[in-house]
Amino acid sequence: MSSSADASKRGVVFNGVRFDGVLFDCDGVLVDSERITSRVWAGLLTGIGLPTTTEQSLATYLGNSMPRCLEIVTAQLGRTPPDTLLPRFYAEVQAALETEVTAVDGIEAVLDALDAAGVGYGVASNGEHEKMRTTLGVTGLLSRFENRRFSAVDVARPKPAPDLFLHAAQRLGFDPRRTLVVEDSPLGVQGAFTAGMTVIGYAELVAPERLVAAGAAHTVSDMRELLEFVG
Repeated sequence: MSSSADASKRGVVFNGVRFDGVLFDCDGVLVDSERITSRVWAGLLTGIGLPTTTEQSLATYLGNSMPRCLEIVTAQLGRTPPDTLLPRFYAEVQAALETEVTAVDGIEAVLDALDAAGVGYGVASNGEHEKMRTTLGVTGLLSRFENRRFSAVDVARPKPAPDLFLHAAQRLGFDPRRTLVVEDSPLGVQGAFTAGMTVIGYAELVAPERLVAAGAAHTVSDMRELLEFVG
């Protein structure tokens, strides 16, 4: 049986710093949804006269809020896209995610370790609350983030602004300087770094160098690599 002294030493330690808690991005970090949403978005853009592959969609739109995605599309098209674009996207993505999305490999082991160590955590996503409820629900992760889900719609500015990270930390009682963030997009990394947080980049879809250039202190290619910091 662990002594109280042993228990007091448990937590998350990275580069000699003990952290109050951990914030995770949702898409691509907790749930393997980025390829699904990018495929649907690419198909819709192609249909309105902007030929786009899934790979191009990932490269251009990964980590952006949907309002920002519309701004990019408008600039590339040279005109405002149809009013039906977003409703169609939400409907098609919802249907695809309900049947295809899975949890990121290894994330449940990381969450189990954080629970065992008594470390608080939450999710801070540019995605909407409804989308998070769908993806976290389908993958069985929803209950782990009850009252710990934060969306860009909750704040004035989405990532890469720091607003969402600071809002989530404040609500969860984390000191930003002692908050560890796990992100998979350069925009997300930039936002957390600007918030004064320490970022570990999950380099599954994006090259590690791009995440480091955005401000990541370290990168991992397998989510289980995070376990070395929890104990």
